[in-house]
Parts: sequence; structure tokens; C-alpha cells
Amino acid sequence: MNKFLSVLVDILSEPAILVAAIALIGLLAQKKKVSDIMKGTIKTFVGFLVIAAGAGILETALSPFGEMFQEAFQVSGVVPNNEAIVALALNEYGTNTALIMFFGMIVNILIARFTRYKYIFLTGHHTLYLACMFAVIMAVAGFNTVPLIAAGSVALGIVMTLSPAILQPFMRQLTGNDNVALGHFSAVGYAISGLIGKLFKNSKENSTENINFPKGLGFLRDSTVSIALTMVVMYLIVALFAGPSFVEGELSDGTNYLVFSLIQGGSFAAGVFIILSGVRLVLAEIIPAFKGISTKLVPNAKPALDVPIIYTYAPNAVLIGFFSSFIGGVFSMAIMFLSGTTIILPGVVPHFFTGAAAGVLGNATGGLKGSVAGSFVNGIIVSFLPVFLLPVLGDLGFANTTFSDADFGVSGIFFGSLANYAGPIAIVISLIVILVLMAIPFGKKKQVQK
Repeated sequence: MNKFLSVLVDILSEPAILVAAIALIGLLAQKKKVSDIMKGTIKTFVGFLVIAAGAGILETALSPFGEMFQEAFQVSGVVPNNEAIVALALNEYGTNTALIMFFGMIVNILIARFTRYKYIFLTGHHTLYLACMFAVIMAVAGFNTVPLIAAGSVALGIVMTLSPAILQPFMRQLTGNDNVALGHFSAVGYAISGLIGKLFKNSKENSTENINFPKGLGFLRDSTVSIALTMVVMYLIVALFAGPSFVEGELSDGTNYLVFSLIQGGSFAAGVFIILSGVRLVLAEIIPAFKGISTKLVPNAKPALDVPIIYTYAPNAVLIGFFSSFIGGVFSMAIMFLSGTTIILPGVVPHFFTGAAAGVLGNATGGLKGSVAGSFVNGIIVSFLPVFLLPVLGDLGFANTTFSDADFGVSGIFFGSLANYAGPIAIVISLIVILVLMAIPFGKKKQVQK
């Protein structure tokens, strides 16, 4: 049984396999030629592996930056990182996590089939992380075995559906169509960024992609060049403050600290370039293939894909959003230090992935000003939410890491607070109420038109 669950987790948590399987089912449902089915499935599979490879390069390049930052400015505290906290939690909650993940995905499909929320969440690793968090929270709340798995699965299915749903108005504005949704559990931060962008009503024309560089700096219009230069400069500055002894002794295996910084900054730009290439490959295949799912299983379904899917729409906003979000994290850290609360250190990886997306959506609604302001607020959100999430995680709340993205914080605080103040029954009632509200159709307007 445990071996089966382990294999199940491995399959469901691999976006490349999961999305390739969805593409295969969609193409089969459309009765495409064998050659078209093979091509679409394999290119989708390879495209997601390309995205994963780019993301791996990014995380490898960003990890030393975070350590250098802590050494340079002598700060310590809790570092939000989904992978780290899940690795700790799976030792105790692995079986429940696997079952919640599996049944949560079924709940997501059922909600999409029978309600107006037609979103199929396809970001497997994020689904695993949230399933793990719900396994912990439901256990702390007092659920056992079957009730724990049932409550966790329904909660997971609900969030998998509502997270892309609240972002779809901004996705339509960004992409110009309604074909694809965003499947990444930081939707609250992204939506707020989009709303903040709307405050800058006359700024949409001043897009981050229309930044007017002086003639001699025209080469900076190339996003790969501008990203590489910016990250190299940032790395060199932090390396100088951290000092050669720390960088060469702890991080670079003896390589000169300035050379190491140069390579890491360039590797970051390489990772972004690879991700954007993979995104283009996947989008070209998954959207047509998904029409089969929409027609046969869930009419009008929309695939909710991982966050890099939107980076191609505004590469400059990706970098601007990252920096603005990171600055928001540093600002929040200073407030926490002064107020004497738990200090949440600005994790470079979450600030990049969520800040970049917040920057892209803020730019879509409010141009450059919207991108900067929206992602700065996102940085504050993903810094302060973990402070309130820690108390509902039981023993995991005392670890030196925690869940990072906004939806983890919002859903975890919501269900954890219900349990603290009213017990497990409050969670059950809330899940039933949410499902009933989601099931209410928009039928009245159609009747009036008749």
C-alpha cells in the first residue's frame, strides 16, 4: 500500500507526466491521428520538462543569493520555502498527503463538471504542497483517518478551483482570450496586484515592455541581456558585502567570489530564457489538446497551468516584479524586527516566482507603475501571511521554514482559525457552505432574457 501511494505521489506531483496525460486524453477524445496524438503528447511532455529545467537553474542560481544576503546583513529568522517545509512534513503525514492529493484532484474535476467554475488545476507540485498543508492542519484540528482525508480533499479541491477562478478576469486582460487559466497558489497576491494596477488608470500605455532606453542603451531592450546585467550587478553587490571568505568557503567551493557571482547572475538569465522557451512549446500543444477534455468530460473547461506560463507576456515586468516584491519583503522584515514579532526573511525563490507574476499582472492593468506597486504589495503579503500561518501548523510552526505563497497562508489561516475557535465541526460546515455557494448557477439572467 505504501509503495503504491509513493508511486501515486510521484506521478501526480510531476507536472510533465500529469499534463502530458491530460494532452493524451484530450487528443484521444478528439479522435486525432496517431501521429498527431504522439506529437502533441510528446511535445507537451518535453515542454514541461524544459520549464522544469529552467526553474531548476533559477532556483540553483537564487539559493546562494539568499545565503549571501543573510550573511551580508546579519539577519536570521524563518525562511518561507514550500519544498523545505513539505520535506519535513511528509515524514509524518506522507500517506494522508498522498490520499488528499488524489481525492482532491477528483473533487476539482467534479466541481468543474457540475458548477460554473470550469478550471482544472494542473500544477502537480503545488497540489502536493497544499495537500500536505491540509494534512497537517486537519490533523492539528482534531480529524482522524477517513474524516481527515475527506475534509482535506474537499478543501484542496475547492482551493484548486477558486484560486484560478479569482484570477481569470486578469488573465483575460493579459492574454486577450479565455483559453488558459493560472494554476499557482498565490492567486490572492496576484489578484491584489492586478487591482492595485487599476489605480493607475492612465498608465497602461506606459507598459514595462515599452520602456524607452537611451539610444546607446538600446541593447537593454533584449530581456535576456537586461536580466543578465541586472542580476550580475545585484549578485556582485551582495557578494561584496558578504565577503570573499564566506562566499568562497561556504558556497563556491573555492571559486573566486566575484567570478562565482558573475556565473550565478548569468545562470539566472539562462534559466529565464529556458522557461520562456518551454512555455511557448507547451502552449502551442496543450490548448488544442485540452479541447477534447472540454468537449467530452468537462464542457468549456480551462487548464490552469503553472506560473511561468504568463512570463512571456511581459519579460521586463518579470524582473521588475521580482525586485519590487523582494524590496517589499525587506521592508516587511524591518517592520517585524522593530515590532518584535517572528521575523520572516525574504526568500529569494518565492519572491521571484510570485513577484514576477504579480509584476506581469500589475503591468497588464496599470503599466510600469502598476507592476512596481502591485508586486511590492505582493512582497508584503507573502511576508506577513506566514506570521499568522505558523500558529496553526502545530509542531511544524516551530520549524525554521514554512509555506511561502499567499494562498497557502489564506487557506491555512482560514481553516486553522476555524478549528481553533470552533473545532472540526466548523470546518465541515464551512466546506459544505462553500460547495453549496459554488453550485449556485447564474441562471436568473438567462431566464429574464427568455
